[in-house]
Amino acid sequence: MRNELIIVLDFGGQYNQLIARRVRECQVYCEVHPYTLSLDKIKEMNPKGIIFTGGPNSVYGEDALSYSKEIFELGIPILGICYGSQLMAHLLGGTVKTAPVSEYGKTEVTVDKKSKLFQEVQEKSICWMSHTDYIAKVPEGFEVTATTANCPVAAMEYKEKRLYATQFHPEVVHTKEGTKMLSAFVKDVCQCSGDWEMSSFVEEAVTSLREKIGNGKVLCALSGGVDSSVAAVLLSKAVGKQLTCVFVDHGLLRKNEGDEVEEIFGPKGNYELNFIRVNAQERFYEKLAGKVDPEEKRHIIGEEFIRVFEEEAKKIGAVDYLAQGTIYPDVIESGLGKSATIKSHHNVGGLPDHVDFREIVEPLRMLFKDEVRKVGLELGIPDYLVFRQPFPGPGLGVRIVGDVTENKVKIVQDADAIYREEVDLAVKEGLIQNPPNQYFAALSNMRSVGVMGDFRTYDYAVVLRAVCTDDFMTADCTDIPFEVLQKCMNRIINEVKGVNRVMYDLTSKPPGTIEME
Repeated sequence: MRNELIIVLDFGGQYNQLIARRVRECQVYCEVHPYTLSLDKIKEMNPKGIIFTGGPNSVYGEDALSYSKEIFELGIPILGICYGSQLMAHLLGGTVKTAPVSEYGKTEVTVDKKSKLFQEVQEKSICWMSHTDYIAKVPEGFEVTATTANCPVAAMEYKEKRLYATQFHPEVVHTKEGTKMLSAFVKDVCQCSGDWEMSSFVEEAVTSLREKIGNGKVLCALSGGVDSSVAAVLLSKAVGKQLTCVFVDHGLLRKNEGDEVEEIFGPKGNYELNFIRVNAQERFYEKLAGKVDPEEKRHIIGEEFIRVFEEEAKKIGAVDYLAQGTIYPDVIESGLGKSATIKSHHNVGGLPDHVDFREIVEPLRMLFKDEVRKVGLELGIPDYLVFRQPFPGPGLGVRIVGDVTENKVKIVQDADAIYREEVDLAVKEGLIQNPPNQYFAALSNMRSVGVMGDFRTYDYAVVLRAVCTDDFMTADCTDIPFEVLQKCMNRIINEVKGVNRVMYDLTSKPPGTIEME
């Protein structure tokens, strides 16, 4: 990338990618890297600023994640957040202790408006705290710039060295003026002009792909979802007929989705793509038989995908590159340094060790979901495709809790189709005031007793999920009116054989994930 760069150094925090997303909202390009990134690499990358994330450890503990003090001598502005603020204090001679009173949740913070971080912020602002340790003494040269009733150092700074730290999390939506603070850091402190735009990304990506691929042949994994569709059209723009798109129907798609994908991208569709459909349903069901662990299912589905592509590549002839719609949350959630692996994405952590291609091409690898949609619009892809609901690569394989069977797939396909139809209708009629970004039915592994007519039943429970989110990294449960849920329940139980109970999932992300697995 030729754009101005902010680096997020990850110390195991749960909001690592959220920080990067918020910085990009300021039109400044940002990447997340593990705390093990070397000083030499940082110098080579030449960032305009660095942000330390939060983390679960104590800076004085035996398992503390740390960094060389030399980073503070590079002359690059640094912002430490939560654990990152404590690490800055600890490395530079301050004191970090266990707090007499821990702070969690929304907290009123009093800020010093003379600080560059807080010039556009109200003197008393609501921020999100999540800590058991605190900075008891700031290092020499630092000034306290924010406090709370229980936290004497809610923020500190060394203005001359451009070192800043906040005990609270400016990146989460619960910090009401957090975006103003991050914007002040990247624009006022780091002096970034804000040159990160999707139009320039498309131009650079097309040029880069042409240079990289040359005369090589590319095989693209096309699922019909937003990410793979945008990746396919971007590659088509770059290399034209050198691209062949293979759509694998693994039998784990939404109802009728295989035919819909073929209609859009196949010979009768709007795009000049070499399109191949592979019906491999039985093959995947056989591989998944008896498997219940979601991570194992993801890996099985990922490996079988690659094997199918390898077989298709041999039929086509020599293929040099495999293209995938991997996006940045996939990369980060699959594990980054000491960060927890939330889930292995089949196109990241789920790939087998041996892949029979020269290289894997991932043109969207550094983009967040909403940025992918912007690229889609820049490429002229129709709105109905660009704003299609996200769907996991492993499909219903991870929306079926427990083992996967052909019968279970049909149950969840039918229930999901009913649910999405009713939610769409309720949105159209104005019954749902805040429409969800993602909504689907999942199949629990629970069976329970029910009564239908004069008969006892022992059938499955379907779980309905609907969330509202701006970035798909945090999400809240959608408030769907009770009468809409009741209508969904009645239709599912009456129309879907094998279901006698319907439940609604109220969990937010975090602590849950958007998917039900």
